[in-house]
This record gives sequence, C-alpha cells and structure tokens, in this order.
Amino acid sequence: MKIKDLPNDSQPRIKFIKCGPEYLTDSELLAILLRTGTINENVVDMSSGLINEFGLDKLFSCSLKELQKIKGIGPTKAMQLLTISEISKRIKFAENPIINISKAKDVFKYFHEKLKDKQEEYFYILMLNTKNDIIGEHLVSKGILDASIIHPREIFRPAIKNSCARIILIHNHPSGDPTPSEEDLNINKKLRDVGREIDIRVIDSVIIGKDKFWSWSECP
Repeated sequence: MKIKDLPNDSQPRIKFIKCGPEYLTDSELLAILLRTGTINENVVDMSSGLINEFGLDKLFSCSLKELQKIKGIGPTKAMQLLTISEISKRIKFAENPIINISKAKDVFKYFHEKLKDKQEEYFYILMLNTKNDIIGEHLVSKGILDASIIHPREIFRPAIKNSCARIILIHNHPSGDPTPSEEDLNINKKLRDVGREIDIRVIDSVIIGKDKFWSWSECP
C-alpha cells in the first residue's frame, strides 16, 4: 500500500506534525528521511527492511556500497543516511570540544567517534602548536596502511603549511584491536626520524580501536 493510501493518522509526516517525533516508530522516522519508496514497496516498509537487515545501531556505520545492496536504496538515499551519521558525530564532538592535547586519551576522545566503526584504515595527522593546542587535522590516506605508500611529503606538507610545531599520527584498526603491527611501528619510526630532521616533532602515534587505544608514548 502506498503511503498516501494509508489513513492520515498512519502517514509518518502527518503523524509527526500532529503528535511529535517521539510517537513515531524507528521505521516511520527513517521513512521521513528517505521520503520515497519503490513501485512495489512504500518507504515505511523499505525503512523497516533496512532496520531488519542491519539493525538501527549498525545502520549508520554501513558503507555506501553496503546500503545500496538493499532494493530501492540508491546513492542518494545511502548518502542521506550516512550524512545523518556524520552530523551526529559532529554534534557529539561540538558538545565536548577538545582544543588542547595533554595525553593520548585526549587524542582517543577526539578521534574515537569518527573512527570506531570504520571498515578501512584511516590515517590522520593532528597538528599542534608549541602549547599542544590543536591547529587542525589532515586525512593522509584511506585504505590499507603501507609504509611504501605513506610518504613523508604527504605527512609533513600540511604541517609545514599550517606552521605547526608538533604532530601526532593517528590511525584506526578496523578489527577493533589497537595493538600495533610491525608495519605500524616501522611507519612511526620512519616519520619520527623525518620529523627530527625538519624540526617538526612527532610527539605520539595513537592507534584507535573499538573501545580502547594504543599510544607510542604511553603504552609499554
């Protein structure tokens, strides 16, 4: 049955206006976001199928490719869903902003929400001044972390451009286990050596796991 053929009180938008969002089911709220279904399935049923497939808690950590496996979910709808996820993460960060780094746990708090559900490795640098205030962040690479493709030029170019004094290396482990690999340690040593030569200190390397982290400077 099409949405417009449902009784008024059962149509998500009308129900939202009359009663408020708290009276809508998860599927109905998602239906308002997605707006349209397919010829054979209305948007509420499509939304219900999405939730049944992934679970509401996992839905927004899916990739574009995974979401598009569901019939009726094309690139636009998939992007709408992941946009909500990204906005939610940024709201959480805005509520408790971190502007100074005093320990590895600060780095974990800064990046955890952003990286905890990623299914690929993301490699960032966090740029700091001499007081360890955050100047900015820069995404260096996405995908398999390999010393052969992590070139110091790509690491230190944004650091030099932003006149920062120190940087912290950050990447995630999709497995959830932040224990460093031999490759991680090699990359870290290589970049620390380069940093000493150009007078931009690499003060730490932090690996983000699911609920914990590893730090070069703090972990044994």
